[in-house]
Amino acid sequence: MNFNKYIAKSKLWLILALATGLAACTDDLTKKPTNDLTADTQFSTATGYKQSMASIYSNMIYGTFLRQYWEMQEYPTDEAVSTWNDDGGNSVFHQLAWSADATCITYVYSSMLMTITYCNNFLNESTDDKIASKGFSTSDATQVKQYRAEIRYLRAYCFWVLMDLYGNPPFPTPDNLGFSSPKQIKRADLFAFIESELKEIEPLLADPRTNEWGRPDKAAAWALLSRMYLNGKVYTGTEYYTQAITYCNKIITAGYSLEKKYSWLMLGDNYKNTNEFIFTLNYDNRNQTWNGTNFLALGAAGVPASINGLSGSWSNFRMTQQIPALFPSTDTTVDKRAEIYTTGQNLEVKDVSKSTDGYSAFKYRNVNRDGSSIVQNNSYNNLSDIDFPVFRLAEIYFTYAEAVLRGGKGGDVSTALNYINQLRGRAYANDPSSTLGNIKQDDLNLNFILDEKAREMYWEAQRRTDLVRYNKLTTGDYLWAWKGNALAGKSVDSKYNLFPIPTSDLLANPNLKQNDNY
Repeated sequence: MNFNKYIAKSKLWLILALATGLAACTDDLTKKPTNDLTADTQFSTATGYKQSMASIYSNMIYGTFLRQYWEMQEYPTDEAVSTWNDDGGNSVFHQLAWSADATCITYVYSSMLMTITYCNNFLNESTDDKIASKGFSTSDATQVKQYRAEIRYLRAYCFWVLMDLYGNPPFPTPDNLGFSSPKQIKRADLFAFIESELKEIEPLLADPRTNEWGRPDKAAAWALLSRMYLNGKVYTGTEYYTQAITYCNKIITAGYSLEKKYSWLMLGDNYKNTNEFIFTLNYDNRNQTWNGTNFLALGAAGVPASINGLSGSWSNFRMTQQIPALFPSTDTTVDKRAEIYTTGQNLEVKDVSKSTDGYSAFKYRNVNRDGSSIVQNNSYNNLSDIDFPVFRLAEIYFTYAEAVLRGGKGGDVSTALNYINQLRGRAYANDPSSTLGNIKQDDLNLNFILDEKAREMYWEAQRRTDLVRYNKLTTGDYLWAWKGNALAGKSVDSKYNLFPIPTSDLLANPNLKQNDNY
């Protein structure tokens, strides 16, 4: 069964678990889900374990995570400004002027810790002793052990999000679930834990491209490792560029390839993108959420229903003038990645709250590849089927190229150039093998990689992490409209390379210490 459909059928466990009173802050993360379905019935069969696993994914997908994570990764950068001061006051993101008291800072923090808590509960229920006590067949026991590895992967991903955004988060573990407030972990120590987890579960995960769509496999573990290693100096002070190349090579040689057309990537039938997508968050219009890819299709300012495939725009977010300037034109006649919407929009963002200031984009569209509409199986007639690629091959090509240019071993510049030119071949000719968009080796440098990645992956929730790695998020080395709440942009305090631990959790958990300078 498609994992999208399985998630749709397995939300009861999550609803009952939520009903136990698990709240966002870590004082409540000590509470263990306590309903009979969870322990006595839900984990009595291999099917029950899969249903529980799907419910944890449902918490990630149909909760608030993607929308608010996207806001934290995009609004502090040149790639997006928000018309609304919604979701807990997110205007502070673009200003780079948040505090530990900002409500919006708590959202992703709480979502990740709650998901980790559900994962820890699952891990407590799937130990070798617990599985042996169920009397499962050998095949069922093996299957449950793979589910356990996948839940460890999801937990590792959640810890990576916390490490990247907050630095030194709480560290809830299965053995303290329900007994004590979690202790804090240093960023470098969390890096080592995630690295160890991913390497340990690697042999237990399905081989690349063999698992159900939306479930992690070995390549998903390699992708997360490659992203961590690329940013390793930020997280630990030590360079891991050689390791980043090693894990990129594992993925590249596992049978992945670029999809033929860039316009196919973010469509309602993008579950067909099995060549390029490595790990996805799956959306299905039978399930209501305004916080997933629905937000990305509808939130883009000005884009009409005839293009986004859903309904009229929410007129929420646009891009600063610095992003269109990266492209040779503001339409797809040259670079097909420039899915920029200009009708009724002004190029320059003179007023952040004005929905027509700043060009928009029609990157996310809830239509099929052939342009046909998607049947809505809901009463809203307005929900998204666009799956969100957490990892796709294009990122791996960029990671390889950047790691080579930063001195990593195990790769070479000519191969890096080939990977970048494949991306440009698709962008310029709908053909990765085309030479139409080719650059020369002399053109390939770190600044080019940063700009090219923005052209390829804008609005995919990576820009903040990239700018931090390049030391451009807070410094005066690169300015954009309204950076630091100044029309021309200005540098800000380097503390804004990290988000603070929310004040509410500092008060609730005596084990926590605030990040420096907050």
